Amino acid sequence: MPVADASLRFPRPSLMGVVNVTPDSFSDGGRFTDVALAVARVRELVADGATIVDLGGESTRPGSAPVGADEELRRVVPVLEALGGSAPLSIDTSKAAVARAALDHGAELVNDVTALRGDPQLVEVVAESGCLVCLMHMQGTPQTMQLAPRYDDVVSEVAAFLEQRIAFCVANGIPEERIVLDPGVGFGKAHEHNLALVRGLATIVALGRPVLVGLSRKSLLGRLLGEGAPIRGSDAASVGAAAFALQQGATLFRVHDVAFHRDALAIAAALADG
Repeated sequence: MPVADASLRFPRPSLMGVVNVTPDSFSDGGRFTDVALAVARVRELVADGATIVDLGGESTRPGSAPVGADEELRRVVPVLEALGGSAPLSIDTSKAAVARAALDHGAELVNDVTALRGDPQLVEVVAESGCLVCLMHMQGTPQTMQLAPRYDDVVSEVAAFLEQRIAFCVANGIPEERIVLDPGVGFGKAHEHNLALVRGLATIVALGRPVLVGLSRKSLLGRLLGEGAPIRGSDAASVGAAAFALQQGATLFRVHDVAFHRDALAIAAALADG
């Protein structure tokens, strides 16, 4: 693994491009199921300024149907093989078998929406490989998470969960410096929970690990623009949200339009530093 410290690997602001080789992901589902198209998209995102590209073979949008490890491997391995380690990759999976295959093909980060709760063998794969890992908060599962999410204090509850998962990782051989945190905007949260979580990002940042935010094109942004706006947030709205998250201390931004975010966040960071 090239860098075993996430804080060094991802200077603020860093961008994580997204390529889903799925038929049903909420933004790009079906666009990159062809291997050549997926490979070209990965390379395009890197050329546009992505620090890393998140490759996913199973949709985690609300209500999505789970797929087995064999199907997930069938989707992602040909892309990994075609890239041959030539691009900086993250694997978006909660399955040990898929993570192991991706790491064997040069991936450097496991991005797990279950925070290593979905597959008991995944923590061992991460610990032994020396890779980086992103732990995300999610209430419920993708199939159930938006049915009736409830919190007394979403910010403190998400922070407490992530702190517990850090402790779990450390107890199982994953050093804290290899961990990235994701509060999971849109994963088991109602609109008001998402707003509170974004506004309270500083509490997550205070846990001491780089924080990833996935705000790109989320319905939260469309709702904020008011009646008549598209349900899916625009790229312009996504950049506005990312700039705010940067002010709150976020480090890594999972985005669909890398070039757009690259320029906007570079200016926001320069003005803040100046």
